[in-house]
Amino acid sequence: MRVIGTILKYILALFWLFVTGFPFAFIFMSSLKGMMEYFTSSIWALPEQFQFGNYAQVLQAGFHRYFFNSLLVTSVAVFIVVISASMAANAIARFKFRWGGAVYALFLAGMMIPIHVTLIPVYNMTRQLGMYDSLLGLIGPYVAYSLPVSIFIFVGFIKEIPIELEEAAVVDGANRYQIYWHVILPVIKPAISTVAIYNMVMLWNEFIYALVLLSSPAKWILTLGLWNFRGEYGIHVPLVMAGLVLSVLPLIIAYIFFHEQIIKGMTAGSVKG
Repeated sequence: MRVIGTILKYILALFWLFVTGFPFAFIFMSSLKGMMEYFTSSIWALPEQFQFGNYAQVLQAGFHRYFFNSLLVTSVAVFIVVISASMAANAIARFKFRWGGAVYALFLAGMMIPIHVTLIPVYNMTRQLGMYDSLLGLIGPYVAYSLPVSIFIFVGFIKEIPIELEEAAVVDGANRYQIYWHVILPVIKPAISTVAIYNMVMLWNEFIYALVLLSSPAKWILTLGLWNFRGEYGIHVPLVMAGLVLSVLPLIIAYIFFHEQIIKGMTAGSVKG
């Protein structure tokens, strides 16, 4: 029975690999075809000649500028989210203050607000602050959008930390800030990895805020660039596929290097000494 169970696990794993990997393989193979070949041959057929020039043409169309803008906005927003959410979660989980439960519930309520409801208020606020059509004006909404779920994850982890660790730090003369930096943060590294990678994926693929708050092509992020690229090269499907491959490649690389941290962050339920 163990052998049969092991075989079934491998079969299911291979099946799931095919289901999840086939779309990426299809997009990659399509990106290496010429325009005429794509429309005249079967969409499932392998490329007759690898057209790597599609990628060069995508880069020449300003793709690198959109990529850099996305990298800058996402990196800054994720850094702010990790620091601010972990501090807020530490206060909610450890400090006893009046209306603490209400404050936590208010943060959690943000997870239930549809993003489209906030578009007009965020647009008006951004224009009044003079940050419309700037990458800085995009970071604020990104941070606010990411805080509720990030605080929720951090609070769950911090509550699992034995209070004895903090009491020992207090005996050694540590204050609240030192406890946060030298006790809390090192222990919740799995949660930090989970929050950082989760928000990186979400913000890297974000579209609606960028569409509303950015107008200059020089300020566009990757999703806007791909949207415009699709309109500009709507007939040349292989070029669009090449743009999709380049846009998703950083996420795949990040997962390859940090998948263990993601799994640990999702499954950790207790703190080991």
